[in-house]
Amino acid sequence: MDIKEIQNLIKFVAKSGASEVKLEMEDIKITIKTGPSKTETTIVQANPMAAIPQMPMQATAPVAETPATTSAANDDDENSNFITVKSPIIGTFYRKSAPDKPNFAEVGQSISVGDTVCIIEAMKLFNEIESEISGKIVKILVDDASPVEFDQPLFLVDPS
Repeated sequence: MDIKEIQNLIKFVAKSGASEVKLEMEDIKITIKTGPSKTETTIVQANPMAAIPQMPMQATAPVAETPATTSAANDDDENSNFITVKSPIIGTFYRKSAPDKPNFAEVGQSISVGDTVCIIEAMKLFNEIESEISGKIVKILVDDASPVEFDQPLFLVDPS
């Protein structure tokens, strides 16, 4: 594995939103850890004569913070009376079933138990996410066609 492949791997991991990736091959181990402000890579080789550096490297593209993490501290007080709808799986979040179809849920829309609020694509399977609560959607926390992780907040719902 050459430097260019490692740099491309770092960029991919930074964009994916994963917090840690470990890659082990016959003669090399790579661990990539991402955080809110940096991406750190550690490379360990069995053959020290190879040309790959064995020190942490900074990624060229910093990991972007999501709106949910940057404003979470400020919104805790005002969002305490809302219920958060969270992602049950890892995948790609979609607000509608097709580009020419309307969104499943909009801010201000009332939803009831069993209503489809979004779709999460995981491994080419499209999973309809149904509401487990009734109420009014106050805020949509994820952009359309963006990756989501397990238990990531998707919507804020006012149950009253």
